[in-house]
Amino acid sequence: MMRKKQCVAMLLAGGQGSRLGILTKNVAKPAVPYGGKYRIIDFPLSNCTNSGIDVVGVLTQYRPLELNAYIGSGSPWDLDLSNGGVYVLPPYHSGKTGEWYKGTANAIYQNIPFIAQWDPEYVLVLSGDHIYKMDYNAMLQSHIQNGADLTIAVREVPWAEAPRFGILNTDANNQITEFEEKPKNPKSNKASMGVYIFNWSKMRKYLEQDELNPNSENDFGKNIIPDMLADGQKLFTYTFDGYWKDVGTIESLWEANMDLLEMPMPIDLYDPRWRIYARNPGMPPHAVADGAKIVNSLITEGCQVKGVINHSVLFAGVTVEAGAELTDAVIMPGAVIERGAIVRRAIVGENAHICAGAVVGEETGLIAVVGPKAEIASGEKVAAGVQIDADAQ
Repeated sequence: MMRKKQCVAMLLAGGQGSRLGILTKNVAKPAVPYGGKYRIIDFPLSNCTNSGIDVVGVLTQYRPLELNAYIGSGSPWDLDLSNGGVYVLPPYHSGKTGEWYKGTANAIYQNIPFIAQWDPEYVLVLSGDHIYKMDYNAMLQSHIQNGADLTIAVREVPWAEAPRFGILNTDANNQITEFEEKPKNPKSNKASMGVYIFNWSKMRKYLEQDELNPNSENDFGKNIIPDMLADGQKLFTYTFDGYWKDVGTIESLWEANMDLLEMPMPIDLYDPRWRIYARNPGMPPHAVADGAKIVNSLITEGCQVKGVINHSVLFAGVTVEAGAELTDAVIMPGAVIERGAIVRRAIVGENAHICAGAVVGEETGLIAVVGPKAEIASGEKVAAGVQIDADAQ
């Protein structure tokens, strides 16, 4: 017998992340490494744990194998509970339907039986590919106090950037009066973060109604929210003013890693009151040899550093040989940088190999990317903005 829960979370983690290029060729975007010792999905999962939400459904779709293995039983996030925990929810064949998730709303619709077994009052809907620390319980209390049917987390963005977002116009009480998708002349700068809290009974009604509409795109932003607004339901915003990054492109992923080298860190990973939990690789301490030089960088366990590291992020198990130089680089787990190699403004994928004397990236321009398991031969040069795919070698 499942115990009734006040709120369950549904984490949309099925994204292909095509704008991340070769980094997501074989893994879902939420499983992409970030920040030296994390994966992107660690942030929403840790937010759930820290917010006291202990039932999390993770909706996977694209290349889910590595993500599923990483989540496992949920123990790193304290979500391996006998009455709750984290559940991986791929699309499945129910007899009547057996289809991929068609949109964000359809993904939740296909999992109505999962939600219903917990008989929640509220459902929190999250994306699995944003970097931020947020107290969902504070948002839930705001939702309850407002007597809302739906609360949408918003960030106030610079007015010049507002036309790029879904903009929510509100009255003086933060009740939503209008939703505009990428307006040319925005009336507000409150941009939707794609974090929603629904009353479960209303959500279920609108999901079932939406599924019956053959013209619907089965999307929260395009269909569910406008339908609820048109019907006069009570929709409110909840303003979030902390660090938030959508790591949907190579540039934004690189920038989000570089952000961690600023002092003070714009997203405080050292705050003991709001820890970001991750699966530990269980490696020995990092080792820095005589003659090595490290300036303003993050070095994770298992790294062996003999070269020069400047303003870079090294993940677990990275080897940097003597004479190698890294600047503004993101080096993912298990990569090897041989002697004399130079890596600048680049992302080097998991278990990639940069051979002696190779040059990856340039001091300016777009970010160079060496894909997972790719090898750059001795003396080879990889220009700014170029992506090297191991399968094409």
